[in-house]
Amino acid sequence: MPTKIKIGGVSYMNAVPMLHGIKNSSIINDIELSINYPSILAQQLKNNEIDLALLPVAVIPTIPGANIVSDYGIAADGEVASVAIYSMVPMEEITTVYLDYQSRTSIMLARLLLRDYWRKDVEFKPATEHYIDYINDKAAGVIIGDRALKQLTNFNHIYDLSAAWKEHTGLPFVFAAWVANKELPAEFIDEFNKANAEGLNHIDEIVAETQFPYYDLKKYYTENIHYYLDEEKKKGLHKFLELIQTL
Repeated sequence: MPTKIKIGGVSYMNAVPMLHGIKNSSIINDIELSINYPSILAQQLKNNEIDLALLPVAVIPTIPGANIVSDYGIAADGEVASVAIYSMVPMEEITTVYLDYQSRTSIMLARLLLRDYWRKDVEFKPATEHYIDYINDKAAGVIIGDRALKQLTNFNHIYDLSAAWKEHTGLPFVFAAWVANKELPAEFIDEFNKANAEGLNHIDEIVAETQFPYYDLKKYYTENIHYYLDEEKKKGLHKFLELIQTL
């Protein structure tokens, strides 16, 4: 019996449509799917404990032999809604920014934009478990993912990082991609792409099954998040990987 391909996914809401497609495709019979934190998935891929993982793009340069193997990932072309700097004061008054180190890509994007787009010299502080409670006065914070959507009505100023990147570079932004560090069979990659694509055909079903009163998930999945990594998305990704070398 052929060895099953080991795939690592994440539990974040933005990945749900792709995982829905994978779980409900016949490809599920040929894989072992596990869910974990991105930092753990990156280490598992380095250790060859898994073969393929949905990873934040900033970790790609740290994994020997890493390459993007699918046409699908998590991107945005303008406002993403779930990755932003949250603040009680306008950008020009911010002096400190808490960085959530669980998100390497988002904090690098924030640091780049603060330096090159907003041209702000701020103090960066590592985020503690309850750092959102410390976002007040002139201290701001990068909040990402599901909890970012929950905070949209709680702060006076929200600076969407993907929208700022688009204005700064004219390009879309890729947050995460399916990454392997070994060659996978071409027919598997083809089926894997089809499974990801099929998940996007069930957005209404996914939204109906999900209790999330904080944000319109239909808008999130169909307008904010872009799943297909076209050539413009790849240009944005290459630009980001180039720029983070200057940090």
